[in-house]
Parts: sequence; structure tokens; C-alpha cells
Amino acid sequence: MLKTPLTEALGCRIPVIQTAMGWIAKPALVAATSNAGAFGFLAAAVMSPKEAAEEIARLRDMTPHAFGVNFHSFQPGAAEIVDIILANKDRIRAVSFGRGPDAKMIGRFKDAGILCIPTIGAVKHAQKMEELGCDMVTVQGGEGGGHTGSVPTTVLLPQVLGAVKIPVVAAGGFADGRGLAAALAFGACGMAMGTRFMMTRDSPVPTGPKTAYVKAGTGDIIVSTKVDGIPQRMILNPLLKRIEGSGQLAMWARAIEAGVEMKRQTGMGWGDVIRTAKAMTSHGEMPLAQAMMAAAAPMMIQRAVVSGDADNGLMATGVVAGRLQDLPSCAELLAQIEKDAAAHIAAMQALQA
Repeated sequence: MLKTPLTEALGCRIPVIQTAMGWIAKPALVAATSNAGAFGFLAAAVMSPKEAAEEIARLRDMTPHAFGVNFHSFQPGAAEIVDIILANKDRIRAVSFGRGPDAKMIGRFKDAGILCIPTIGAVKHAQKMEELGCDMVTVQGGEGGGHTGSVPTTVLLPQVLGAVKIPVVAAGGFADGRGLAAALAFGACGMAMGTRFMMTRDSPVPTGPKTAYVKAGTGDIIVSTKVDGIPQRMILNPLLKRIEGSGQLAMWARAIEAGVEMKRQTGMGWGDVIRTAKAMTSHGEMPLAQAMMAAAAPMMIQRAVVSGDADNGLMATGVVAGRLQDLPSCAELLAQIEKDAAAHIAAMQALQA
């Protein structure tokens, strides 16, 4: 009942993708996902080439199944990471990306038998990815976590389904078997989830932030533009409240706070921090204080999801976290999704009889 172009292409049993959340989609979570019947992506977009090679090697030993790797073509060492992915083509079945490679790089993946499944948030981007030769697209509606758009999944998904011929994966607001049945009813070949997989016992996020995610209601989750100038959906914790309430002077205080964290994690001097921030202002009108916060944003996210500081780090989330109140294992989660999706599909088929 749940056999779709996604399961056939990726070799998984359940048409569900675990998305590549930075510092969260590490080998333990990807292996748990893949071993439970879905398809997991390793988050190499926040790794150096050396780290990516080590994590891929670890993951190969943790699951007998194929898996995916996420990267950005603009990240440091991107060309080396592409070579590492190609060297592991016997186990890496797909790559995902936001800002994608060009047609030449996509062609290299296709020649190696690796599927390209970019994540997009607009119809024109889906069409562009199809033109470049991508095999599928993941469509993330505005309900998704982290950087997000304003068009809801229920509007964007049918728009993209009507605009491209390649298979489409639905993302943004999905968490259970009912959601999978709905995605398939729309015409998608499966669904992708980030927040739901992050909120599992197999996720490496420390206990403090996980507890904060469980406690958060939908009213505790907002879209902010004050972190790096681009809309991001996050939990409104003490740090984000300070950022949101910052006027011009307070914004500088927050920027200095972010710079201190950047120095602590990277070993940079203040000159390096300021030069990094200034580089981010060269393509627009972003003020220096905002640019300093944008440059340090990854460190503030790490403070929460790696170091475990739920009050003084940033916690990206899909709005769906507001209705999730448990932390199952990936095996428990996917078994329930498989069971519930089949039940909902059977119920819809009965209505047609």
C-alpha cells in the first residue's frame, strides 16, 4: 500500500525522508531512521571534508541500508565533499541541497547513480531544479522550521505538483501517518520530516532542549527576521525574546554577545569576526550589527542543540512541534506512521467503494 516512486528509487520500505538538520542529522539518527524503514540524510552541510569523510565511514558501519548526504555547493570544501560522496556511491543513494549545484555537478551525481533531491520553497525553483536534471524535489511549505517561506504546504504542494513532472516529496507540517496519507492523497510520492525526527530518543539533541521542544505550544513558535535578516521559525525562548525586543542599541548588545560566542567556538579574534560580518553586508543593506548576528547564528544554534543550553541558544523548529508531546524512538515512530497511514488510506478507499 505504501509503495511509491520514492520507495522504489531510494530502496526504503516507508515513503518517509528524514531531513538533514545541521548538527542533528548525525550518523546515529540517520542509521536509526534507515534501519526502521525510512530514508535518512546525513547533514554534511555543517561539516568540513574531514568530518564528512569520518561521519560517512561511521554511518556505513551503523546501517546496512543506503542513505543520503546533504551539502551546500557554497560551503568551504564543497568540491572535496562532492568527491567524498562520489567515492561512497555504493552506499550513498541520494544527495540533497538547498542552494544547489549546477548542471555539470548534477550530471556527475547522475553518472554515478546518485539521485539529486533538492529542497525548494517556490514553484519557480522546482521548475529550475527539474530543468537542471534533478530526480525529485522536496517541497517545504511555510510550516517548516528554520529558514522558511510564507506559502503554506497545502497551497505550495499542489502548485508544484502541477508544474513539474518529476516526483515530489511533501515537507512542512508533517509528523505522523495521517500526514503521510494526506501527502500521498495530494499526489506526492512521500513526506519529509525534520522536527519530528529531531524529537526522538535517537536524536543527539541534549535533554534540556528536547524538553523545551516537548513543552512548546504553537503559540511559543514564531517566525523571526531579526537573527540574520531572513525569516526563520524558532521557539520563542529567552534568547530569541531578547533578540526580538532589541532596539538599535540593544541590537548591538546582542551582536556583541553573538560575536563572543563566535569567538569562543571558533577561536577567531575580533578582527576576524568583524571581517566575516562585513563580508555578509557586501551584497545588501544589512547593518553591521545584524551581519554580526547572522555570522554567529550557527554558533547560537549549536549552543542549544549541541551544548544543551535551551535558554541562551537558538532552537529552530517547524510549527508542528507545538502539537508533539512525546519522544519516541525512530523505530516506534515509523512503525506507528506505517500503521496509521495504511489505516487512513484504507478508510479513504472504503469511501470510494
